[in-house]
Amino acid sequence: MKKLLLLITVFVSSFLFSQSPWTKEKGKYYTQVSFSTIQNYDTFFGDPEFSIDGEITDNTFQFYGEYGLTNKTSLLLNIPLKSISISDFTDPRIDCDGDCSQSYNDTALGNIEIGIKHNFYNKKWLLSTQFSVEANTSSFDEISGIRTGYDAFTFTPLLLAGRSLKKGYLQTFVGGNIRTNNYSSNFKIGGEVGAYLTKKIILAGFIDVVKSLENGDITFPLLNQLNALYVNDQEYGVFGVKLIGEISNNFGFTASLPSAFFGNNVPKQLAITTGIYYKI
Repeated sequence: MKKLLLLITVFVSSFLFSQSPWTKEKGKYYTQVSFSTIQNYDTFFGDPEFSIDGEITDNTFQFYGEYGLTNKTSLLLNIPLKSISISDFTDPRIDCDGDCSQSYNDTALGNIEIGIKHNFYNKKWLLSTQFSVEANTSSFDEISGIRTGYDAFTFTPLLLAGRSLKKGYLQTFVGGNIRTNNYSSNFKIGGEVGAYLTKKIILAGFIDVVKSLENGDITFPLLNQLNALYVNDQEYGVFGVKLIGEISNNFGFTASLPSAFFGNNVPKQLAITTGIYYKI
């Protein structure tokens, strides 16, 4: 059972914090380096859906860490490095003969996030609260319209619940994102269930839903609005699978494959995430 609880901490969302209710023991830590990619997309969810004249590739290199301040309280840190490229893009404002397409790329920090998670109930079910803050550490390039994160501070309160099963686990969460700078806030809900395939491999299915409250009215430059990178009222419903393999008592790998079943202002394309972790 202790082994299962340690393994559960590896599940980390591609662009957000882990949403597991389990905390680290005092003085113990978990670190993960991951890579997420959305390749060569030009179409976005919307009402109606829309597209650009060009293709975007969105890559994220991410460091995640969790440290046990006490046996019931963990400190969380998430540092994303974004590498975004736009190829063969034609600016609709330019009227010219022949091939007017251009290509751009930018690599910069996303929104650095720090948080705290506290377990307040541990019987048959485990109940925890989590609160995190994303800093406005991203960048924006006026020439290309590439934005590497939200131009805002984001405050994320979550209520987390989970329990161990005979050969797996179940966990859920509910909460929201509260953003500054006239961005809309979001409602978040989701969950996942995992099971051992072997003694060292876990397969999980998950669902994650983010709905905009549509209470913000921030505006963006035209090129940024066209590429929909961290614009307002982004929302989605995602389901998918996660895989974790334990190579040793301290070292292992993770992978996830999510697919959206609805969205707004987000890519209509699969995202793939892989990572390696070290824990003690």
